[in-house]
Amino acid sequence: MTRTPRRTRGIRLALTGTLLAGLTLLTTAGPALADDPSASASPAGDEAGPTEAGTTFRTATALKQGQSGTAQASAGDYLYWVFPADAGQRPTVEATVKLPESAARRGTSTWQVDVYDGLRRRQACMYGHQTRKAAADAATVELSCVLRPVRAWSEPWADDPLPGSYHIRLTVVDLPAADLGLPVDVEVKTSIKELGGGHDGGGALAEPLVPGVSAASAGESDERASGAPRALATGEPEDGWASGWWTDRWLWTVGGGVLAALAAVFGYSLTRGRGRPAHVPPGV
Repeated sequence: MTRTPRRTRGIRLALTGTLLAGLTLLTTAGPALADDPSASASPAGDEAGPTEAGTTFRTATALKQGQSGTAQASAGDYLYWVFPADAGQRPTVEATVKLPESAARRGTSTWQVDVYDGLRRRQACMYGHQTRKAAADAATVELSCVLRPVRAWSEPWADDPLPGSYHIRLTVVDLPAADLGLPVDVEVKTSIKELGGGHDGGGALAEPLVPGVSAASAGESDERASGAPRALATGEPEDGWASGWWTDRWLWTVGGGVLAALAAVFGYSLTRGRGRPAHVPPGV
C-alpha cells in the first residue's frame, strides 16, 4: 500500500509540532528552574535563630541556610557566625546594627561585614554595602554582601568560593574612642539562591571545606557499618552536601537527544519522497 500525500502531510505537521514543543520546553525549563521563588526559599526561615554570636572563628555561632541570628554586644567586639553553602548556590549575607541613642554617642562610626570560606580566605562581594558609615544621629546601619556563585571545584591557586562553611565577621572599623563599649543590638541573616547547572564545573572536591569534616566522614563510616542512623556534621546542610550526579544539565542533554531524533525523522520524511504514485502499477 502506498502512502497518500494527505497522510504524509499529516505526519510532517505532527513532527513539526513536536519539534517546536520540544524547543519551547528547553528554552523555558532553564529559567524556570533558576528563577523559581521556591528554589531560593529558606528551609529554616520559620525557625527561631540563635541569640548570641561567637567571638572567634572557632567559636562562631552556627546558622542554617536562610536563618537569622541576633546578638547583644558592645561596640568594638568582633562577632562571628558560620553557615553552609554548596555548589550551585549564591549566598547573601545581610546585617543590621541597632545603635545606641544619639545622645550617648560622640561621633560617626563605620561598620563592616566580611565573609570567609572554609579555608579562611576572605571572599569578595559581587555587590552590596559591605562597609557603611553611620552618622552620629543614625538609629541603625544596614550592611549586605552578595557572594559569587559557589563552584563545585576550582584550581588550587584560585580564590573561587567552594562548598563548605562560610564565616561571617561583623565589627566596627572606625569609632571614636569614647564610644567603645556602648551596647548595640545586631541581627544577621543568610539567604541562598539556587543557580542550577549553568554554574557547574568539571570536577568536585573530595570533601567540603568544613572544619573536622575528615573526622566526621570517618565517624559516618563507622555508623554505616553498625547500622546506626546518620548524624549531620557541624555546618552541613539539612539535606546533605550536593555535588552529586544530578544537575539540571541532564534536562538539556536528554532534551537535546530527543530533538535530534525528531529532527532526523523529520529530515528523512522530507527526503524519502511520497513513494510510488497510486496510479502506477507494481513492477513498472
